Amino acid sequence: MRLSRYFLPVLKETPAEAQIVSHRYMLRAGMIKQASAGIYSWLPLGFKVLRKIENIIHEEQARAGHIAMQMPIIQSADLWRESGRYDAYGAEMLRMKDRHDRDMLFTPTAEELITDIFRANVSSYKDLPLTLYQIQWKFRDEIRPRFGVMRGREFYMKDGYNFDLTKEDALHAYNRHLVSYLRTYERMGLQAIPMRADSGPIGGDNTHEFLVLAETGESEVCYDSQITDLKFGDRQIDFESREQCQAVLEEFTSRYARTDETHDEALFNQIPEERRRVARGIEVGQIFYFGTKYSDAMGATVSDAEGNQVPVHMGSHGIGVSRLLGAIIEASHDDKGIIWPEGVTPFHAGIVNLKQGDAEADAACEALYASLTALGLEPLYDDTTERAGAKFASMDLIGLPWRITVGPRGLKNGVVELTSRRTGESEELAPEAAVAKIAAIYGVAKA
Repeated sequence: MRLSRYFLPVLKETPAEAQIVSHRYMLRAGMIKQASAGIYSWLPLGFKVLRKIENIIHEEQARAGHIAMQMPIIQSADLWRESGRYDAYGAEMLRMKDRHDRDMLFTPTAEELITDIFRANVSSYKDLPLTLYQIQWKFRDEIRPRFGVMRGREFYMKDGYNFDLTKEDALHAYNRHLVSYLRTYERMGLQAIPMRADSGPIGGDNTHEFLVLAETGESEVCYDSQITDLKFGDRQIDFESREQCQAVLEEFTSRYARTDETHDEALFNQIPEERRRVARGIEVGQIFYFGTKYSDAMGATVSDAEGNQVPVHMGSHGIGVSRLLGAIIEASHDDKGIIWPEGVTPFHAGIVNLKQGDAEADAACEALYASLTALGLEPLYDDTTERAGAKFASMDLIGLPWRITVGPRGLKNGVVELTSRRTGESEELAPEAAVAKIAAIYGVAKA
């Protein structure tokens, strides 16, 4: 993409309503624009990152054997009355009537709808286990939406639902989701710690939230510092193996880590004092096992091997896709702007032409642009006539991990400058060497 043809409405000043770093930088970098309180339009740069995050989630869900689908945003209230949640859910549910005076609602979550789909189509234990998921817009009418996409009313969310014959089977699904979520977050450059949590209106006894440590987090968290040394890395897990998935669960949840709702001071004080940590965290996902709560209420049963009708055991598993953008920025920024991890960056590298209109500089930038594009990478070429300082400031603000700077002085010596956004370190390389280094960083084979 050439910047002269891109829609990137960068702001020089911070809007008054932006109270936290991610909100400030998302507005200034032209990623979002508020449409009304807690509701945003996703502009091209923000939308690109949203899709990068979504693709990682789809890939990791497929790896775990989960099946994608799509459910409607508007639901009938009748299903929620069956489960008993229509009146219990509270004012966050946006209720409405259609033209036939039927009670409808804007989806805050989809346990009832997925249970209705299941009970209409699955009748035998032979069709289990089954995990279905979607990535879809949701709406919760927050009384005080704030902090941009971190606490909005409309949000993009991955919600998955497992159906199993027994509690043991369903707990394996729970463990399988924990493993897939650890992989997902690390691919995005995040350390998301699974913490014992409260189930809230969804219900159930087994639940962990995944929290990213950040000063602006909405939750107070208490944890053993040893947990921050854990990394999932590139290990290969057989998702069908109960032993392997259980081992990962135990590795990542055996140390103390809890949100304020489930904090136990006595247990916390058993940790050596030098390892006790109290901090703030941003919730970016949650996994639940809630047994037969919905299947009992809504008649979601299957016949077992003896021919008995039994309610299925269920769980739900969510990732806040739109919220993740804010969390990544909160965890990865400096006073100049965003620092995108390579896994979710909207463009793989920026190309800055220091002297647009100079024949040699223009030709070198075009060659770099063509070489990177031919490798399947997406560069953002700043081909505008802005001053060099303004170009650098914009590149720092939008946070691309790598920048190639091209100018007449360097070209006389046969080099361009390759700069890391994270470290600020630069090196002079021949243009072909700069392309090769970026290709290696992203794991792309150079032709």
